[in-house]
Amino acid sequence: MKIDLYNQNGEVIDKIELPDEVFDLKFNADLVKQVIEAQLANSRQVTAHTKGRGDVRGGGAKPWKQKGTGRARHGSRRSPIWKGGGVAFGPTKERNFARDINKKMKQKALFMTLSSKTHDGELAVLENMSLNQIKTKEAVNVMSSAPKWFNGYKNTKTKRDSILAVISDKDKNVEKSYGNLPFVSVIEARNLNSYDVLAHKYLLITRDSIPVIKKTFLKNL
Repeated sequence: MKIDLYNQNGEVIDKIELPDEVFDLKFNADLVKQVIEAQLANSRQVTAHTKGRGDVRGGGAKPWKQKGTGRARHGSRRSPIWKGGGVAFGPTKERNFARDINKKMKQKALFMTLSSKTHDGELAVLENMSLNQIKTKEAVNVMSSAPKWFNGYKNTKTKRDSILAVISDKDKNVEKSYGNLPFVSVIEARNLNSYDVLAHKYLLITRDSIPVIKKTFLKNL
């Protein structure tokens, strides 16, 4: 599959061949849904935790004798019906939401999301995204070419469509400059995943990221 290759000014400078096994697959919604749900479950942090009656302090002695007081019988102040007692059926940090997902399924789902962006005209390939220094203004100037890269891109004062920029390797200047733009996220090609691709409206890939994607994700298929 051949698509246009752009420079940072939004000009078409050449055509580039995309590997069909990565960017030209039929979309399987059920597979992608299963992979994304597993990814979200595996990234979930278990922070909510309550103390049961065996965890709270005090309550070692019986509050009062069993009979003869006219009051209801109680065995411990740690009971859930007492103020300061343990919580009944509350959330605990021992919960485990992790799901196992096949590696080939993850890779196939990623390729399907990349193919979907390509077929919908929501993917563009850039010659490079290099910046000489950390400068947000330069990043804004580059992103002003977004309407040339993507059809139907919204770029107004109140609304900008989100863009996921994929770079081949870690670049501090690019990451910090574009990191100041709320509608742009930067990710290394080796960390690409289905959720981040679908969480953004458009996908911007540098030319040298494509071999990294092939090397990282095609080797196990």
